[in-house]
Amino acid sequence: MKEWEDRVILRAVVVVAAALTALAGCTAGDDPQVELPPAGGRFDYQLGGPHPPAPGVVVVARDVTAEPAPGLYNVCYVNAFQTQPGDLDAWTTDHPDLLLRHDGGDDGDGGLVTDPDWPGEVLLDTSTAANRAALAEIAGRDLQRCAEAGFDAVEPDNLDSWTRSRGLLDRADNLAFAALLADAAHDLGLAIAQKNAAELGTAGRDTAHLDFAIAEECEVHAECDDYLAVYGPHVIEIEYTGDGRAAFAAACAARGERFSVQLRDRAVTPAGADGHVSEWCPGG
Repeated sequence: MKEWEDRVILRAVVVVAAALTALAGCTAGDDPQVELPPAGGRFDYQLGGPHPPAPGVVVVARDVTAEPAPGLYNVCYVNAFQTQPGDLDAWTTDHPDLLLRHDGGDDGDGGLVTDPDWPGEVLLDTSTAANRAALAEIAGRDLQRCAEAGFDAVEPDNLDSWTRSRGLLDRADNLAFAALLADAAHDLGLAIAQKNAAELGTAGRDTAHLDFAIAEECEVHAECDDYLAVYGPHVIEIEYTGDGRAAFAAACAARGERFSVQLRDRAVTPAGADGHVSEWCPGG
């Protein structure tokens, strides 16, 4: 416990130092050292709302709007490639040029390209260097918030948005944007996760300089070995109850002794809420 408390203090020092360096117009020779989540450490996905971690948990992921869990390794969730539900009006007012649009008729939505699985989320337009720079500046505020709050790492979601962009984005666009996010995170002393997108192969690590993987439903999609081949033991796996318990059981049998596998309800609700499910592999 004392070790992680010391690291929170160190993180604050890194954030202040990074800010002072930027103000002075200087660039550091090397990025600050970042620390990865403990390999195999029990992970708790708390995006639906913070709650006291279960005994044995050492890594927690929470939304950027939440506070980190004291004494643990904390991952900060940021929806970097799509708008958050409820935030579209602000984006439309302040940054309409950064929202991805199609030319097949507006369907009453201004031609916005939305995530078919999450209708309240509109894809951000990463197709040009200018857009990526503007988006990185906006996302950078969230990364700064993560660092100042005491998080250890950041999880930028929807890296795979190009796969649902109607062909308007490609993998290279999102990799280039992810690289900007990685640079910003590392400058703040934060590790950065590759969230899903197993089809990137080694490019997430080698091109975008991502540090570890958070993989949803990789057992269901037969992708877990792809992440392991790139990130070794630094893979966090989440399976969901909607896929049935057989997938979770298979994941535990295949990998439960090597790294953290958690079963969660799809809404990742906090403990005590209706429908809450949070389980780990036996002995994991």
